[in-house]
Amino acid sequence: MFSTTFLDLPPLAGAAGTVRLPGSKSISNRVLLLAALASGTTTIHDLLDSDDTRVMLTALRALGCGIDPDGSTLRITGLGGQLKPSEALLPLFLGNAGTAMRPLTAALSLLGGEFELSGVPRMHERPIGDLVDALTQLGCRIDYLGNPGYPPLRIHPVPHGELVLDAPIRVRGDVSSQFLTALLLALPLAAANDIVIEVVGELISKPYIEITLNLLARFGIQVRRDGWERFTIPAAAATARRATSTSRPTPRLLAIS
Repeated sequence: MFSTTFLDLPPLAGAAGTVRLPGSKSISNRVLLLAALASGTTTIHDLLDSDDTRVMLTALRALGCGIDPDGSTLRITGLGGQLKPSEALLPLFLGNAGTAMRPLTAALSLLGGEFELSGVPRMHERPIGDLVDALTQLGCRIDYLGNPGYPPLRIHPVPHGELVLDAPIRVRGDVSSQFLTALLLALPLAAANDIVIEVVGELISKPYIEITLNLLARFGIQVRRDGWERFTIPAAAATARRATSTSRPTPRLLAIS
């Protein structure tokens, strides 16, 4: 096909240029949820445009968050940890986005309201039982609408004062780090006193938990960690949760000032 039998490439003396990496899915959806739960407005730069972030944004709009896109930035006006009172059931379709389904399950179980969370058939094959078990330890009310241990889910409000938060919350660490991440993102909503999470078994995907802890710190919540077995969310973490002025959800850097 070619007349040249080989091509000899000499060593390069150097290279120059700029590569703009896409945003990280794992960081993007964590930042979106934290911004939505915070008070004030968060400006996010270079958010990843993906199915996961699109379904998260659709869900946050339905919950009442202000979302204002402006070129490569996105401004989110958060809920301040409070949903608008409503007696209507709110259905949320989350596609196949585990980074939306798991954290939203935890957050909505604590925020109050009636919700139905569903997705594509593949999502309904992805386990969520360990997260639901951890939440029901607290008194959250969650029903399975299909196979036990899997979405779709129906979430009911918990009457004020009925959450049980004085004992450590136990969650398995060898199934999915998203379950622990979901609890870490959501439990500051209820942290009138210190809340302890204990990991049962070996925690997998520790770098993803580090991402979660670093992002919580950027929003003013300093979770104390005892190895990878015990995490303590400090009392009054809900009041510490604040909106940030800028966020860049890139794989290498999340710069929040």
